[in-house]
Amino acid sequence: MNIVYDCAIILLATKLLGMGARKLGLPQVVGMILAGLLIGPAIIGQMGIGFSGIIHPTEAEMYVLDSFSQIGVIFILFSSGLETDIKELKHVGAAATVIATIGVILPVMAGTFGALLFMGGPSQIANSGKLMNALFVGTILAATSVGITVETLRELGKLNTKIGTTILGAAIIDDVLGIIVLSVITSISGGGSVLFTLLKVAVFLVLSALVGLLLRKVFRWLIRNYPHKRRTSIFAFAMCFLFAYCAEEFFGIAAITGAYMAGLILSGLDDASFVDRKVIVSGYMIFTPMFFAHIGISADFSNFHLSGLVFALTFVAIGILAKIIGCGLAAKPFGYNMRDCTASGCGMIARGEVALAVYATGQNLIYYENGKLAGIDPLVATIFLIVLSSVLCPILLKLMFKNAQHAQEGSIRNMSIHSEAIENLDPIGSTLKNKR
Repeated sequence: MNIVYDCAIILLATKLLGMGARKLGLPQVVGMILAGLLIGPAIIGQMGIGFSGIIHPTEAEMYVLDSFSQIGVIFILFSSGLETDIKELKHVGAAATVIATIGVILPVMAGTFGALLFMGGPSQIANSGKLMNALFVGTILAATSVGITVETLRELGKLNTKIGTTILGAAIIDDVLGIIVLSVITSISGGGSVLFTLLKVAVFLVLSALVGLLLRKVFRWLIRNYPHKRRTSIFAFAMCFLFAYCAEEFFGIAAITGAYMAGLILSGLDDASFVDRKVIVSGYMIFTPMFFAHIGISADFSNFHLSGLVFALTFVAIGILAKIIGCGLAAKPFGYNMRDCTASGCGMIARGEVALAVYATGQNLIYYENGKLAGIDPLVATIFLIVLSSVLCPILLKLMFKNAQHAQEGSIRNMSIHSEAIENLDPIGSTLKNKR
């Protein structure tokens, strides 16, 4: 087994291509996935050239890479939980909650229906395997990349405005809801009823919150007496893995849900950013690149046809339009003007790591008949979505707020011209003003 050699090649390839993607203005994850595709059997492996042990990994090697990948995705969601601002969620209130809820429901429904069209039509809803596959495709569309949206709003100086805060809060709630939807779908696929599955999710969330309140007090005491110590991070990591294990083992829901809850419980503590830095260092040094590369290495394009490309483009269109329409309509009842409603939708279209985490967690829902692909593998579509939405999100937001700024400047200019005109018509008033 050449797993040590494999790790060296994976780390080099993901870092180099990740840096290249960043230079092009794309998320680094795109370069990391491309690295996995290049060094794995999907592309170069089909040409009969490349590095031994990567191009055709053995079963033992794939088992190790899969284990590293699972740790990597848990780190990603744990970090997302740590970075969630609970106080911010309280401030944005009802508007962000409604926008996020509609921003999850509409893409999931539209994505599910779109996937069924490519699997034989709406009548396939009676086929439980294809239905679960279609629901899985729809769930991928639920996630929003908070990081891309935040950076764009900060650059535009809109992060602390009313609409900026609402978009940020909705994006955070959106990810939470998306992870819960995934947990429900994966649990149902195991044979559970919808009602029982929802009950399990609710029980897990309530128990997590209760246990979390106690653990939060323990960590607060630990941080107060031993600030910025490695032991805090080690205990936090242990808590993350235990929550992930309990979520999957005892409640039958996605392990990443437990990891996210663990991060959410510790968010806002004095040393939360310190722990988050340790998670990022530990994750992005080894496990996170392994996760993204593993997706590329595991890709199988042997059954990929032109219809797959058509589906990918349709998937991207549905994912972007459903967010803009759903979030925009949801914002309207809260007094936002048309521009801000559209901006709320545009700010929610970006997808990133969480979309890939959803894919990696639910890929066992892809439907096969007699060992052959009978459903849809949305890997290519997910990569397309991440690339195009990451590019379009900042462009659309800048257009929205740039037009608003021009309109405001035009209004001020018109007021100035109007004021001067009045003064010219009223020489007595102008003279009195000058005397003062």
